[in-house]
Order: sequence, then C-alpha cells, then structure tokens
Amino acid sequence: MYEKILIADDEEGIVTFVRDALIRDGYDVLTAYNGEQAVKLTMLNPSLIILDIMMPGKDGYEVCQEIRDKVACPIIYLSALQNEADKIKGLALGGDDYLTKPFSIRELKARIEAHLRREKRSVNLNNRSFLRFGDILIDLKGHEVYLKDTQVIFTKKEFDIIEFLVLHPGMVFTKEQIYEKVWGYDAMGDSAGVAEHIKKIRSKLNEIDKDTEYISTVWGVGYKWERIK
Repeated sequence: MYEKILIADDEEGIVTFVRDALIRDGYDVLTAYNGEQAVKLTMLNPSLIILDIMMPGKDGYEVCQEIRDKVACPIIYLSALQNEADKIKGLALGGDDYLTKPFSIRELKARIEAHLRREKRSVNLNNRSFLRFGDILIDLKGHEVYLKDTQVIFTKKEFDIIEFLVLHPGMVFTKEQIYEKVWGYDAMGDSAGVAEHIKKIRSKLNEIDKDTEYISTVWGVGYKWERIK
C-alpha cells in the first residue's frame, strides 16, 4: 500500500513539481491549492501533509491549527517565510518540520522519508502501554494522557515529546537532543520550536494541576521528566 501525501500550495508550479517527483518515487499524492481544499482532503487520511503558509483565504497556520487535533500525521511547512519567529509559530501550532523556499527536492524527500520512518517506529511501541507518574497516567499505545482522571488533549508532536521524556525519567536532554530523537533525524531541522512545545505541554498540565512540575528545566542544559511516585 502506497503512502498517501497531501500537498497544499497555491503555486501551481510548485505543486506540479513536487507531485511529479513524489509520484515517481511511488507515493500516492493528493493536491490542494488553498486552505479550504486542504482541510477537506485531510478526510482521506494522508500519511503526511506538505503545507504552504501564505495561501489565499485560510492560510497554512489556520489549516494546521484546525486539523492538528484531528489529524495525527506529520505536517511539513514549505514556505517562503524565513524568519525564526515564523518557524517557531508554525511548530508551536502543531507542525512537525519547516522547509523554506527555494528548496531542494532531494532534501524535501529526505525529510518526508525520515518522518514516515518515525511514524512506522512509533506504531511498534514496546509492550509497556501504560506509565504512571503521581496523578498522571500515560497510555503510550493509545496516545492519551490523563491527569487526575481528566484527559488532557495534546497535539501529536507534544505527545511525542512527552513519550520520549517519560521513557527516560530523570534524564536531562538538550533541545537539540529532543529534536533529534522526536523528529527522527539531526542536522536537517531547527530545534527552536522545542521550547515552545514544552511551554504548551506545561500550560495544559498546569490547568489541572498547578502544584506539580512534571517537566523540569535544568538551566543551561535542557529538560527532564521528573520521577514522581
């Protein structure tokens, strides 16, 4: 069964170029030329989404925000916006990766392959399905988190960060290490969004439990998941 990839971009030339390259590699490709079309096509369950930001009507940020809690697949932004703030915003809204235009088709395909490999690995989780730390229960296979018997809704990438940290409780990881492990590769992306993702994770947990710090900051080093009994 072919992997299904959705390309959403208002530049027809880019859509055609990327579509043809991916079809030659054996992918099944869906195409959208605006945000509204992209949202509708997510109902066909793509394995990965390539998403432009500056589209007419509903832009890429809005699309990602609208679909992120409904769609678990990786989202790669493909945008002419090159500022760090734009990248951080895209990752904080639930994107998994960010590639700026003009781009190398070889790099884009390498990132696609890396994300799809990561997805296949996550399906093959070990037999430890549930982990508990104090009042928090994490269902690794179900990708669900419960705090004081209340389900906390996380985006896919937020859950991936939680999963990585809880499988190594008490160990300190830098932003770069978290990025490499969670995104599935190094030297190709940007770790700037890791802090934003962790900020959102903390905020969601803090809404239910203001007294417990599950993810600690080790200043000058990185982050760790606390061993709470």
